[in-house]
Order: sequence, then structure tokens, then C-alpha cells
Amino acid sequence: MAERLNRRDMLTLCGAALATPGAAFASVTTSQRIYRNAIVIDGNLVASMLNGAAVLDKAAVQEIRGSGLTVMKQTLGGSGGNFAETTQEMDDMDLSISKNAGVISKVLQVGDIDAAKHSGRLGIIYSFETASMHEGRLDRIDHFRGRGVRVMGLSYNLRSPFGTGTLVKENNGLTPLGREAVGRMNKLGITIDLSHSDEPTGFQALVASARPVLITHAGSSAVHPHPRNKSDTLLRAVADKGGVTGVYDLSYLGDYPANPTLDTYMRHLTHMLDVCGDEHVGIGSDTTFSAFDTSAESMVEWNKGEAVRKAAGVMAPEEGPMPYVVGLNGPNRWEVIAGELVRRRYTARTIDRVLGSNFQRVFRETW
Repeated sequence: MAERLNRRDMLTLCGAALATPGAAFASVTTSQRIYRNAIVIDGNLVASMLNGAAVLDKAAVQEIRGSGLTVMKQTLGGSGGNFAETTQEMDDMDLSISKNAGVISKVLQVGDIDAAKHSGRLGIIYSFETASMHEGRLDRIDHFRGRGVRVMGLSYNLRSPFGTGTLVKENNGLTPLGREAVGRMNKLGITIDLSHSDEPTGFQALVASARPVLITHAGSSAVHPHPRNKSDTLLRAVADKGGVTGVYDLSYLGDYPANPTLDTYMRHLTHMLDVCGDEHVGIGSDTTFSAFDTSAESMVEWNKGEAVRKAAGVMAPEEGPMPYVVGLNGPNRWEVIAGELVRRRYTARTIDRVLGSNFQRVFRETW
């Protein structure tokens, strides 16, 4: 279970504060110390600063290095990319990493996570949220694993050859081909991601998998009912299997049509800590690394993209606001979350786990 400082711990901290000049800022100092030492992993993020052969400018490099983020999982293939489209996106990402090798690294094994931390580079894990790029062929799992993909979903919001997504009304669950896919991913060393799968597919995948699985980005349906949020029963089942659930920054957390507040975000995070225990919760922002441009011009472009998603039938209820939490819109979001956990009296060990060591453990057990 999640650990919190008890009254004696707090009195000790306060006593130390009274004896130390500037001790009114003891909690901030504690937060900074924990954050500086942590492996920080975001379970789902967009490397918005990378663009093909372009070399990162000085401001972007400073933003990356100043963020404190160790590793991020990057989705390739979007919500429905085919084999050719996904391959091209992967080629572009490979090129971006090679052009910025002093700042960005590709994560292929667990040791690359520690290497990223020690070198100060930002590690990127290739992943899929959907299964459309496989085009119903199991051998494509082998192919993409060879290209560096280490995390794969079984379905996006709709139906796939492997299973059903969160917006499917007739919940048929994991297909026979999906069961084969789970076994193949286990054998090859690919982490399974249930973020966009419906609950029948999720529960059946848990039974089929010999290894822990992830829900890299979701919310709690007990805190705010929504098709993309997960029930306490599924969250506990993922935890019982050794897996981890990451909390996202999306409008599905609540407060719609306004963007979610930091307090709303923390209600989801702390509820998951209560339900799952601190070894099974992480951060999966599902937004861009850099802050979203909230100007009117940017909002017009954002709405165009949302119209495309609506036409494709993948747009979820309460979707529309830009994907950010007020107070977390920027590359300092992980340190802000650490500070909020300190303020709520969670221990350094719990905070370290949430920041990234939980995800790192699952990657070690599944790759």
C-alpha cells in the first residue's frame, strides 16, 4: 500500500525545520531532492519537439534537460495507422533520434533507462496504442519488435483483430487471434498495454498473459465514470498481476467542458494508490512533452483534428478540450506531481515508485 508520513514523521520534519534557517521551504526541498534522484518515466507522451531531420535548437535542449524526465513512451501509428504509415513514422523517429543523439536516445532494453538517467539524455520507448498496423498478421509483431517497439496495445477505442476497444457497445472481448498475440508478445518480450481496450478484453488478456501488463494511461471510473476510465476491479486485477496503471491528463478526468484541475488529477492518482498500492501506479500523461499552445489560432487547428477523430468514430465522450491539466501544462509536470505527493505526506519511496520505478520494474519483468 501507499506510504504516508505519520504525525511523528511530520513533527520530526517540523522540528528540523525550526532548527534550520529557511526551513519554511522544507517540503519544497524534499520534493526537489526526491525528484532529482528519481528515474522519471512517463507512460505515454508525444515527443512534440522532434521533427524528422531537424536538429533541436538550444531552447528545446534546455527544456528537455531541465525537465528531469528520464524516459517517455512514444506512440507510433496513432489511433489507426496501417503498416506503411506506421513504418514511415518509425523511420522519421529513428532519423530524429540519430540527428539528436547527444540529447535523445532510443530505449531497447531496461539498461538503457539507467543509461539515459546517467547521461542526461531523454530516452524514448517506441509503442503502439492500437493493433491496426499489424493488419491481422501475427508475424508483424515480430517485425515491429525487431524495429524497436517494446509496448503494444490490443485495440484502440474500436474493434481490432485482437479485441474490442472502450467505445464498442457489444463487448466481445479478446479474440482467438488476440490470445495468440498475447502469447507472442510474452514470448518476444513486448509489454502489453490495455489502455484503450474495453474491460472484457482487459480481463481476458490478464488471464491469457504469463507476464504483468500495463494500463499506461487512464483514469479511475470510481472518481469519474467514463468509458476510458477503469473500474477498481480491473485496476486491482492489473495490480494483482504485477502491472501498473498510469494516470493521464485528459478531459476524461472530470471538470468537463473545462480542463481538469490539479486537484482533480490528484484525486485520481491518490484513489489509485489506495486501490492498487504504491507499487502499481505511475504517470502516463497522454499529452505533449512541451506545453500546449492555448492561443485562439492553436485552438482552431486542434478543433480540426478533433473533427477528424469524430468522423472516424474514435472520439470519446467529453473529448474536445486540449489534453492538459491546469497546473501540469508543461515539461515540469512530473516535478509538480512529486511536490503534490510530498504535500499530501506520501513517503519518498512511494513518490519514487510513482515517478518511474514502477514502470521500470514491469519493463524488467516483460522485456
